[in-house]
Amino acid sequence: MSKLIIRNLFKRYDNKGKKKTEKNDFAVKDLCLECEDGEFIGILGPSGCGKTTTLRMIAGLEDITAGDIFIGDTRINDLHPKDRNIGLAFEDYALYPPLTVYDNIAFDLKAKGVPADQIKERVMEIAPLLKVEDLLDKMPISLSGGQKQRVNIARAIVRRPGLLLLDEPLSHLDGKMRQALRTEIKRLHNEIKSTTVYVTHDQLEAMSLADRIAIMNQGVLQQFGTPTEVYDDPANEFVAGFIGEPPMNLLKTTIIHHENDFYFTFANSDLRILCPRRFYDLLQDGMQVKMGVRPTDIYVGGPESKGSPVKVAVFEDLCSERRIGVRVGDELVMMITEDETRYRQGEQIKLEVNGEKTHLFDLQTGNRIRPKK
Repeated sequence: MSKLIIRNLFKRYDNKGKKKTEKNDFAVKDLCLECEDGEFIGILGPSGCGKTTTLRMIAGLEDITAGDIFIGDTRINDLHPKDRNIGLAFEDYALYPPLTVYDNIAFDLKAKGVPADQIKERVMEIAPLLKVEDLLDKMPISLSGGQKQRVNIARAIVRRPGLLLLDEPLSHLDGKMRQALRTEIKRLHNEIKSTTVYVTHDQLEAMSLADRIAIMNQGVLQQFGTPTEVYDDPANEFVAGFIGEPPMNLLKTTIIHHENDFYFTFANSDLRILCPRRFYDLLQDGMQVKMGVRPTDIYVGGPESKGSPVKVAVFEDLCSERRIGVRVGDELVMMITEDETRYRQGEQIKLEVNGEKTHLFDLQTGNRIRPKK
């Protein structure tokens, strides 16, 4: 196992012959991360956010524009990929068609001149962990997508790397196979305790697998924290809107002061939500901010509810939960309920919001506005 340290990492492409979108067009901008020995971190973000570029710089497959990467105490910027003590598994499997599963797993060990008896010992040690021991004599063409990815990961870890890098390993698999292999990856990490960096655009994979998640957007680290931290305590509007399914509702609001209390109000809507008292030192009458609230913190009020009347715009029955969308002014607000009532489009309900679970974001910067301690 090895600790991974990334300090002030930049990546800029020359973009020769292409029109630059910015004067300084960086794919990765001033990235700083630390991954402890044996930790599993996810790098999560939309396409083009810089997550795969970051992994490729760690692996030595991309040059570094500026900054430093350490594995343990060794600065690896100028080390050849084969000398970095890493295991790497890409999304496209990259198995050698003419070789059996056994020979695919053993390929790197043979290239390094490891004796045949040691190669056999390592392959037979790793194969059961990935549940490919019955596939060792088969050719890649006869394997399913899930089996190919198991072999791909087995080849990456048979070298006993200090650092395991996984780049979208489940992206080509169907839903059922993704879930099964996600569980296997978690079990595998618990057994081998290898320091792991897992790149994905799928928040479910990151939230279920990673000890901590680095969320990136446009080459910039937005937040680095545990799954609970990025969900319950988002650093900015991007994280709030990216994490969660459905994502956090984000609404422009005008604060009004009335009889010693502050309220969230919304354009073209009668909805008013009492502001939590923890925000009172920050608020002013007429102040405009973005208010965020999770769909699980919005409720359908009962017959005696004092909630605001709204009409159902969308109703989705997913069996385990129901999703209701209502219009608040021009915005669609989603809520999640376990109520078994089947609501009809246009039906009037009373909307209640847990004000204590709301978050505030700056309209200009998108950064979180936090109460004074």
